[in-house]
Amino acid sequence: MFTPVLLFAFSGIMVGICTIFQNEMIMGSLASADTFWYKFWYVFREAAWTVFRQVSILFVIGLPIGLAKKQQARACLEAFVMYITFNYAVAAILSNWGSFFGVNYAIEAGDGTGLATIASIKTLDTGMVGALVISGITVWLHNRYFDKELPDWLGTFKGSSFVCMIGYFVMIALAFVFCLFWPKVQLGISAMQVFMKSSGAVGVWVYTFLERILIPTGLHHFIYTPFVYDSAVVAGGIKVAWAESLTTMAQSTDSLIKLFPAGGFALYGWPKMFASIGIGAAFYKTAKPHKKKRVISLMVPVCLTAMLCGITEPIEFTFLFIAPLLFAVHAVLSATLCVVLYMVGMSGDFTSGLIQNSALNFIPLWATHWKQYLLAFAIAAVFVVIWFVVFTFLIKKLDLKTPGREDDEDEVKLVSKAEYKAAKAAEKEDTSNDPKEDIKVAGGNAAKAAAFLEALGGSENIEDVTNCATRLRVTVKDPSQVQPVGVFQKAGAHGLISKGKAVHVLQAEEVLIRRASS
Repeated sequence: MFTPVLLFAFSGIMVGICTIFQNEMIMGSLASADTFWYKFWYVFREAAWTVFRQVSILFVIGLPIGLAKKQQARACLEAFVMYITFNYAVAAILSNWGSFFGVNYAIEAGDGTGLATIASIKTLDTGMVGALVISGITVWLHNRYFDKELPDWLGTFKGSSFVCMIGYFVMIALAFVFCLFWPKVQLGISAMQVFMKSSGAVGVWVYTFLERILIPTGLHHFIYTPFVYDSAVVAGGIKVAWAESLTTMAQSTDSLIKLFPAGGFALYGWPKMFASIGIGAAFYKTAKPHKKKRVISLMVPVCLTAMLCGITEPIEFTFLFIAPLLFAVHAVLSATLCVVLYMVGMSGDFTSGLIQNSALNFIPLWATHWKQYLLAFAIAAVFVVIWFVVFTFLIKKLDLKTPGREDDEDEVKLVSKAEYKAAKAAEKEDTSNDPKEDIKVAGGNAAKAAAFLEALGGSENIEDVTNCATRLRVTVKDPSQVQPVGVFQKAGAHGLISKGKAVHVLQAEEVLIRRASS
């Protein structure tokens, strides 16, 4: 899912820059709507809107890149065809029997109508949910049927053609199901919008807490995605709606939360920018004297990464692995900071680090909202101190082995997300280092790949293989032939997850994965 999400950063920055140059309060008469200057930047801003206006299609095409086990490019094409087929089928159904499904298809598609225009098709506004469901179904069909052997006289229909043939009938059936149930879902979404908007600070606190506390499970994506990229609290999602409103808000001195109430659910970038400062300082303060230099050399880059880019995993997964209590406290403090900011009127698209947040918030709106931003910075600074004091107290009180407090023979290091998952998996797996038979690894990636292959029972035991950045995913024919985790660790893996025929070799190097996969 992050494949299309990563595109939003640059596009958002460009929208913010263009908004600055089109703002008369900053550029003066040069930015009047009838000037060449304004029209010049209008062209750039419209181009930057590409990813925001085609969010659903981007996710439809992007999902197969990560989930398809073979021929990802073909899977992307198939997903796009299926998505368009689905929407044409929905349009045909509603144009004939819209009243039966409780949909007024005669009205113009737009916000609040339940209808949307996708690739010039007036259809149900299924948003991200429809995109992910259709793309997911297509990937399943692709993985199952792309290599299906057909008689020679049907050879024209092999591969993508066969997948799309099956998908054609599936999409028509799915279109009927969505027409039947989705209007009711839309009513539920509207009710949730009303509830979240009316719940005020309580809703913001719960939302932000869940967004943080669920990070280890990956389920936090299901918390923020409907709000930020879909219509949970504002039509089109917070990110799109905020960018559309920048020009108007840049010309008003009203409170940001009054101008854009939905932005209270996009403040979780503030903990990303400031929490790491207090946490890193606490780690340095509590480190053993002879390890302080090593700790600061680790903390400076990871804190800068969190502050500037909003990437918090390097520091968060370190204390999550060592002391889950600290992570729970971190989630509580993050939610509390966002609620305080919300209560003083803060709103916006604060979903990342300082660079992106500046382009989408501080720079275009500073002239009219600088007082609010200064107040927000002051509040965040207070919370930095709170993070520092609370973490320092808990680390010392509970004698937690945070960076710099390890036993002297242990190395001072950070813990990655992959290492955290591998360690948790290892707790549930056989950790015996006694192999069924000795496997000798002479060295090098080729030797490691050969060792992995042998430990998996040999090539004759492999039914299917694929990979991601951190693991080699294998489907074996006979799970009993797979060696214990210790064999894989001796060969260079960080861990092993084995559930039935599904085996994951954790965090093998990319080049090694390529060799093993081949």
